Amino acid sequence: MPIQDIEPRHLWKHFDRIRAIPRPSRHEEKIRQHLLAWAKERGFDARVDKAGNMVVAVPASKGHEGAPVLVLQAHMDMVCEKNADVSFDFSRDAIQLQRDGDWLKAKGTTLGADNGIGLAAALAVADDPAVVHGPLELLITMDEETGLTGAAQLDGSMVGGRRMLNLDTEELYAIYIGCSGGGNSTYTLPVEREASPSGARALEIAVTGLKGGHSGIEIQLQRGNAIRLLARILRAAGADIRLAKIDGGNAHNAIPREARATCTAPGKDMDALKRVVDTVGAAIKEELATSDAGVAVAISMVSETPTRVMTSDATRRVVSMLGALPHGVDAMSLDVPGLVETSSNLAAVHTEGDSVHVLMSVRSSVSSSLLALRDRAQSAAELAGASAEHNTPYPGWKPNLKSAVLGSARRVHAAQLKREAELKAVHAGLECGVIGEKCPGMDMISIGPWIESPHSPDERVNVPSVETFWKFLSALVAELA
Repeated sequence: MPIQDIEPRHLWKHFDRIRAIPRPSRHEEKIRQHLLAWAKERGFDARVDKAGNMVVAVPASKGHEGAPVLVLQAHMDMVCEKNADVSFDFSRDAIQLQRDGDWLKAKGTTLGADNGIGLAAALAVADDPAVVHGPLELLITMDEETGLTGAAQLDGSMVGGRRMLNLDTEELYAIYIGCSGGGNSTYTLPVEREASPSGARALEIAVTGLKGGHSGIEIQLQRGNAIRLLARILRAAGADIRLAKIDGGNAHNAIPREARATCTAPGKDMDALKRVVDTVGAAIKEELATSDAGVAVAISMVSETPTRVMTSDATRRVVSMLGALPHGVDAMSLDVPGLVETSSNLAAVHTEGDSVHVLMSVRSSVSSSLLALRDRAQSAAELAGASAEHNTPYPGWKPNLKSAVLGSARRVHAAQLKREAELKAVHAGLECGVIGEKCPGMDMISIGPWIESPHSPDERVNVPSVETFWKFLSALVAELA
């Protein structure tokens, strides 16, 4: 069945158009042009601020002009991750869809259901004549996935409404009312190089096959971090290893699935080195048998030996820093059972010339804990000789159980879906916290359908859940009108 023939048709029609438009973070020009053309075609007023965020004003359904303005909020961009064996250009190519029973996913890449489904839902509410609504403002932000920077630069004067539905969570039958804050750090480690030792042979050590996933929502699942695992293998390989380069990971909010190191080792030690790598690889596979069974560790020879490699001391400092930087859950909430309070993601490492750059993100619902974990990570980096650069953390979102929008949502959820909604907070950055600062007094909740493994090529959306989500959303919009 073509995607545009799935119910609700208005929503899937919009998602089908969205998935065909390239929209990497910080390169949202094409999707913005599409949205502006959509608004113009319908006679909706659209405003764009200096950062590239949009607000589209949608007139009320007849008879509901006097209702307070309702803001429907989503973001334009998507995380661009692909499997290593997939040829795909996110700046040019359309996402290729495949149906697997009740699930929709992409062929070897991220799907972009985060937040393409939410964006499609906002557009469908606006142009589906069957949906009753009051005056709407569609607040569509840019560059959410690299750290909520679009929302952080939002011109709050564009937004008149003070009731908001954020459409960017991924769990059906749940209403989210809070989120963590977060921030990114970049550590730069200068490395000295020398000529490759005489008689050395070049090789590549790779860690692949990991699940990865969202570094906030899925950090507690104890999946493998390819960078940390590679550092562990390199340390076990011994002092005679010389790194030429080490690369792994991509996005700050994605647990790294793959990492590779090109290095040299004395030719006479090659058999012993292979045994060490195989032994550590087997131990890793056993440790991750439950959480990340697909992990693979491989050592292969490289035909061309690098002319210059990092010195023994530089190699040691790189490996030690990657092994010492924190990754994973740091603290669980003592107030909300099962909620991660503070965590870090050792997100990416890349070699550029005579420097190794490491990207790390830290999340916490307690701002002082976020800064303390940042300081601890910086201490480890500085001991290795690295410098640190931190961005300004984005704020968290404190739950408000007295919210009028929440009260309406709970009543509608029970009436329409015949079950009580679960109230939750998420260990991830939602734009609600930032928008709440830009638009004081905003009363808001966050909802969405069932999406699994966002930020990885395993991302998929449950098709029946989208119809259930739409039933709830359209009824809630009507209630608020």
